[in-house]
Amino acid sequence: MGNEECAWIFWIVLLCLCDCSASHLSYTISEEANKGTLVGNIAKNLNLNVQELEDRGLSIVSSYSKKYFDVNLGTGDIFVNDRIDREELCPNTEQCALRIQAVLTNPMVVHRIEVDVLDINDNSPEFNEHLYLLNISESVPPGERYLLPIAEDADVGSYAVKSYKLDKNEHFSLDVQSTGEHGLSAELVLDTALDREKQPVLKLVLTALDGGKPGRSGTLQIHVLVIDANDNTPVFSKSLYKVRANENTAPGTALIKINATDLDEGMNGKIVYSFVKRGNADPTNVFDLNSETGKITLKSSMDFEKTPAYELRVQAKDQGASPRSAHAKLLIEVIDVNDNAPETLVTSLMTPVREDAQLGTIVALITVSDKDGGSNGVTKCSVVGSFPFKLKSNYKDDYSLVVDGSLDRENISIYNVTITATDEGSPPLSSMKVITVNVADVNDNAPRFMEPVIYIYVKENSPVGSKIYTINAVDSDLNDNAKITYKLLSNSPKNIPISSLLNINSDTGDIVSLQSFNYEELKTFQFKVQATDSGVPPLSSNVTVNVLILDENDNNPTILAPYSEHGSVNSETIPYSAEAGYFVA
Repeated sequence: MGNEECAWIFWIVLLCLCDCSASHLSYTISEEANKGTLVGNIAKNLNLNVQELEDRGLSIVSSYSKKYFDVNLGTGDIFVNDRIDREELCPNTEQCALRIQAVLTNPMVVHRIEVDVLDINDNSPEFNEHLYLLNISESVPPGERYLLPIAEDADVGSYAVKSYKLDKNEHFSLDVQSTGEHGLSAELVLDTALDREKQPVLKLVLTALDGGKPGRSGTLQIHVLVIDANDNTPVFSKSLYKVRANENTAPGTALIKINATDLDEGMNGKIVYSFVKRGNADPTNVFDLNSETGKITLKSSMDFEKTPAYELRVQAKDQGASPRSAHAKLLIEVIDVNDNAPETLVTSLMTPVREDAQLGTIVALITVSDKDGGSNGVTKCSVVGSFPFKLKSNYKDDYSLVVDGSLDRENISIYNVTITATDEGSPPLSSMKVITVNVADVNDNAPRFMEPVIYIYVKENSPVGSKIYTINAVDSDLNDNAKITYKLLSNSPKNIPISSLLNINSDTGDIVSLQSFNYEELKTFQFKVQATDSGVPPLSSNVTVNVLILDENDNNPTILAPYSEHGSVNSETIPYSAEAGYFVA
């Protein structure tokens, strides 16, 4: 691989990886323009100075095997660099364009350029054969017509074949008719009777002319051999035969039988049937014609989507010494059968969808197509099953999948919506498409405590800084919407601020004591904890916490007389006659 080829591949790969297109330029050039022909000035069209083109390494790249265009970095002129043959690039098409790219670096900018290639009259009409032999009996009456070969021209439009002419002679004239398939059809018409004894062979020249100015032409030598005796022409029973066949008709099936008669006897009346090949189309690839019986059978399968009808010419020729022939048209109409299921294409998918999406919010854009024709190609589209979505028809086979019910991510976070498309064929065909719709979270759930009231039991004289409880709340939302922080709400048991008694870790919910509790002074107190998520806006909820101080054996017992001060010495007097059980004190 050479350096130029490696560089070309490098630019193509770079352009595929980098979508940095800045503009689109259009130029026009005629095919076969000389090398060096000016196409346009890219510096002028892009408002760039010439020095910038060279500094930024302007280059012209494309995917073609030839480098049709190049640029002069000194002037900014884009010029023809190689031969441009429109017929080679775009055979048998009206429009032809070459698509190239102009690449600038530092920074990289890719300008797409489309060059329309105009057709010039550089091809002459050509016949498939140079000599056409025609056997005509001298007994043929004037007015007999003979279908002549047509000419092909590689050019298009006004440069295609526009007329035929026949060189001047005393026996024949030319009848040119317009046809829908090949443009023009030429028939040789016998004007005056032939006389083999005077002129056994007539040499004619058929000229095909295109519409160019100046025009170009092609010729066909026609040799008419005048034969004796056979003075009756085969006659078809119909000038036009019509038959309809389903596109799924099996090869080998008989389609129609054509019939022609000849009043002559013997070989002059024996008819041989054949197809007339016109242009490049060969009917024998699809159909088989029995040359003796005229029965036409299907040779290969037909496809309505590719060819909905065949217009053929058939010939009946007798076997006389000077064969005579007749022609008829055969129209085979292909009937569409429902052999293509609808295809569903998601052209745009807007997912995830917020769970608070309004009714009618568009989730996806869908297009349904069916290659069949008629009712076989008419489709209906619907959602299968029960989903909070529905299909809304936009235009013909274009639909929108929209929200049709409330969404709750906490219940269902993902939907696999099944779309079915069914045509109106008999029997109908259908296809299914599954669209995955993700539901995005919104902050619609406040933190939730597991219990409405929390009881905490704390022993008195617990050390300061002890963790006495861990508050826990849950949030059904996701991410920041579910990230919870905790705080104590101000409440003053016995006029003591709660912040002087306890502290709570805002992230973990751990509650620690800030002082040691004395059961004899404070047996219980109550406060509230608030849990708040991090959504926008945030949501919160509260829980009531009751703290119960548990008594410890931290006091000695004392004896208290009911009638004296605490700590004093008491005396009692009893009589000498007091017996056992006498109440003293």
